[in-house]
Amino acid sequence: MGAVSGVGAKSRADCAQYHCGKDSGEPETRKGVRFERTVHVSAEKPGISGVLDLVEVDTKTGRLKPVEYKRGKPKPDPVDEIQLCAQGLCLEEMTGQTVSEGALWYMQTRRRVPVVFSDGLRAQTLATIAAVRELLNSGQTPPPDYGKRCKSCSLVEICQPELLAKRDGSVGYVEALFIV
Repeated sequence: MGAVSGVGAKSRADCAQYHCGKDSGEPETRKGVRFERTVHVSAEKPGISGVLDLVEVDTKTGRLKPVEYKRGKPKPDPVDEIQLCAQGLCLEEMTGQTVSEGALWYMQTRRRVPVVFSDGLRAQTLATIAAVRELLNSGQTPPPDYGKRCKSCSLVEICQPELLAKRDGSVGYVEALFIV
């Protein structure tokens, strides 16, 4: 993905440092596992594509395991797990083999968290993909949901969530004038 001039340079620099070595694209093998980096994937059925940070391939069984690197720590909602499961769906469609699990590696806690692609997570992932597709097809951009995570987002200057979160009272006043 190309850089947008002047937007999120600090975040991209942090990511470049964080991803150092992992995005070289050169596979390596250690202890019976081949590590494939920066793997481009797609799945026509759900209509998704992306670039995986890492795919671990068991050299004996050929079993695939996507691994997603994250800057922060585990989140209370399952967004990271849904992203990882979507990666597994792509690998399944591309290879024809079942991908039953993946892993999330969090930089802040320096911990690897295994994720099983249960039927429930798969259904939640497909529902999320459908909801995003519906949102994109609607042509409407949802209002930003300002939070702590916005500080580290490379799009904060374009999105301006803090500005939009501080709507002045006149909007409500004008809307109330026209309610019949």
